Amino acid sequence: MTDSTRTRTVPKAVIAEQDGPVLRVRLNPWGQEDTLDSAVLDDLIMLLDDLHERPDVRILTLSSMGTDFCLGADRDEYREALAADPSGAGLRRIADKAHRLCQALENTHAVTVARLHGRVIGAGLALASFCDLRAGADTSRFRMPEVGIGLPPAWGGAMGRLVSEVGASRIRELMLTCDVFDADTAHRIGLLHRTAPLDQLDAVIDSWTRPLVRRSPEALVLTKRMLAGYARADRTADVSLLDSHLLAATLQGHATG
Repeated sequence: MTDSTRTRTVPKAVIAEQDGPVLRVRLNPWGQEDTLDSAVLDDLIMLLDDLHERPDVRILTLSSMGTDFCLGADRDEYREALAADPSGAGLRRIADKAHRLCQALENTHAVTVARLHGRVIGAGLALASFCDLRAGADTSRFRMPEVGIGLPPAWGGAMGRLVSEVGASRIRELMLTCDVFDADTAHRIGLLHRTAPLDQLDAVIDSWTRPLVRRSPEALVLTKRMLAGYARADRTADVSLLDSHLLAATLQGHATG
């Protein structure tokens, strides 16, 4: 580890290591289940909010130290929140955090790079979709299982983002069928920009970060924000703020049905 590298542990759920202008963020540092519970959401939101005061961070890579990148949202936490508050208000607060996180990831000045391996499911896929660049191991497997378990695909406003990134036709098929798809398919439809064997995945990430750190910081920020603006223009009927209400209403229906 060089003098320019410093490790900063964000409580409980993620670990962040800065090496010059690159901040490497890893999920699951302590070997817990590979899900996105409130602790993960809180810590990622805190980290991204902190970046507003850290213009020295120009690239953020997001990966996981677990067996899988992410198995989705923590549905046990949803059920516990609903049991504690049958009105659904507590559940909506958790779901609203997901929306805040995805918006923060999309809007941060840093170029964001997702490093994906293992299974990338549901909310994990949604989270990765909000990164600017996405590379996956050729053994990765992807799935959007929400409809199959009786839930709307309502996490973080990801439906609009996925439609914008991949296209309505492809996303419609994958959301309705809940089919598992492989890294080659994810690459073909544009969900992944690059694939590689797992032992070469870091080299792919480095092939992006090395030239990015040589670019003009202002040019990168401006280009990223222009791209985000054009992408959002495709989402003029964005109803993602309603996602938490849709999720809470559906789970309330399951609990009382």
